[in-house]
Amino acid sequence: MATAGSRRPAAGIESLNGLHWAGIVSAAVSAAVHLLLGVRMVPSPLGISFVFAGLGFVGGIVLVVRGYRRRTVYAVGIAFTLVQIVLWYVVNFAGGGRSFPADVGTLGAVDKVAQVVLIAVLAALLRR
Repeated sequence: MATAGSRRPAAGIESLNGLHWAGIVSAAVSAAVHLLLGVRMVPSPLGISFVFAGLGFVGGIVLVVRGYRRRTVYAVGIAFTLVQIVLWYVVNFAGGGRSFPADVGTLGAVDKVAQVVLIAVLAALLRR
């Protein structure tokens, strides 16, 4: 029998608030962009990495919705998303092949906006 002091945090969709949903939508947008681009580039190593990145965002969504160690998922999600942004910059602009920000492209812009929003949401959730 659980006592009031030993209760686990609520899990499932009913425990999600507006901030959670903003993060879920942002992660879903980034997942969709990565999966779309990845499927187009498979079987190249870059295409495979995009598919895995997209699946990482989907996995994070599933873990949050199921209520599994949310604080840990938030922290890992921040690091995962920051790595995505840094890798995107390195692959696309650090080599001098494109001029930043002129060559970002629509999907790149949508993805990066979604990722910045996701990081902000995860940081706010982690601070609670």
